[in-house]
Amino acid sequence: MEQNRKPDVERMTALLEEHKFKQLKDELETMHPVDIVDVLEELDKKQRTLVFRLLAKEEAAEVFTDMNSDMRADLINSLTDSELEEVMDEMYVDDTVDVLEEMPANVVDRLLMATDEDTRQKINALLQYPEDSAGSIMNVEYISLRKEMTVADAILKIRQVGINKETIYTCYVTEKKKLIGIVDVKDLLTAGESRLIEEIMDENVLCARTLDDQEYVANMINKYGLVAIPIIDHEDCLVGIVTVDDAMLVLQDETTEDISIMAGVSPSEDSYFGTSVFQHAKSRTPWLLIMMLSATVTGQILGYYENAMAAMPVLITFIPMLMGTGGNCGSQSSTLIIRGLAVGEIEFRDVFKVIFKEARIAVIVGVLLSLVNGVRIYFMYGHDMTLALALGLTMIGVVLMAKCIGCILPLTAKKLGLDPAIMAAPLITTILDTCTILVYFNIVTAFYPGL
Repeated sequence: MEQNRKPDVERMTALLEEHKFKQLKDELETMHPVDIVDVLEELDKKQRTLVFRLLAKEEAAEVFTDMNSDMRADLINSLTDSELEEVMDEMYVDDTVDVLEEMPANVVDRLLMATDEDTRQKINALLQYPEDSAGSIMNVEYISLRKEMTVADAILKIRQVGINKETIYTCYVTEKKKLIGIVDVKDLLTAGESRLIEEIMDENVLCARTLDDQEYVANMINKYGLVAIPIIDHEDCLVGIVTVDDAMLVLQDETTEDISIMAGVSPSEDSYFGTSVFQHAKSRTPWLLIMMLSATVTGQILGYYENAMAAMPVLITFIPMLMGTGGNCGSQSSTLIIRGLAVGEIEFRDVFKVIFKEARIAVIVGVLLSLVNGVRIYFMYGHDMTLALALGLTMIGVVLMAKCIGCILPLTAKKLGLDPAIMAAPLITTILDTCTILVYFNIVTAFYPGL
């Protein structure tokens, strides 16, 4: 068994410069398409085109699909119309649609000219679906069987048309285009050749609709361990399938988007190095402006307690610790809740159960932190027990408040139909900073009435 190893780019470049194309082609045949893309990224435009032309048609199509948009655009400009047509003929329709959505209008026109009329109709049909729907990512190339077919007939059909299908592991039984059952290839191979498809098909079919959210469909595939899931339209007719590889890409994109939002950055589909400095600045600035302006509320509250801080300056030294602890506790809770919502472990109906659990956690964490902090304050600040008690009680209150806010906000966002990730860690931290100051000075002034 051949082990996966890192491509030797320098060696392959040397073969290219020495015009040892036969040796280079043999080496490319042993490589995975993804590894070939890694090699192409290290080459200049001219070398990239030469290497791409050495690939077999099927492999070239896979490599083309795995490229980033910039590499595709450069390659399209370098290939002839006939070469481009060969690549497009080998690509699956859903992959073609993904490529077209990333390309500028002039490139899209050229790509469409390289496809036949039937393929163009399929592409146009997929492009009409909403961007985040199951219809926009489904593959229309699947194997359809009739219930009156024999197992032998079904196997023969798979042999005849399977080469052009993205997956053959699951076949779909239709009647007047309506989905009535599924049959696994395993069942076909282990059943008698004379048996009818109707006898061995499974009528309990998990399916999704064209307008269902693509993340919902991807989670279904993940939850039930499916290779593919059939997609039906409003008339219950089978129109396509979503495969597990497409589902993985959807979940990856959604996770990337959530991480970006939680970090206070507007989501981007481009890579880090593929995004310009200006675009990076543009995506980060709005969030920073919002949080900067919201922090003015905290400043106004601090101004209100200016006399208390002037009378007892030591109070100022505890503010960073309390605000930092509150923000960290809130971020912990919100992260866990957002993850639970994403994987379907937590629903909005669990809100009181979640609050009760987080409150108990907060009490334990708050008491431990307050004890440690109280001892520290007692010995560092002249054995002032009142100050130690005030800060200890504040710590418990801050942790309890942070845990509750950190779990309530994502759940509320989900209920309102918003992305829970919009309750970003910086946003929660900003809210908690204001609340922490209020709790802190209310408790301190209660312990020191003269402030």
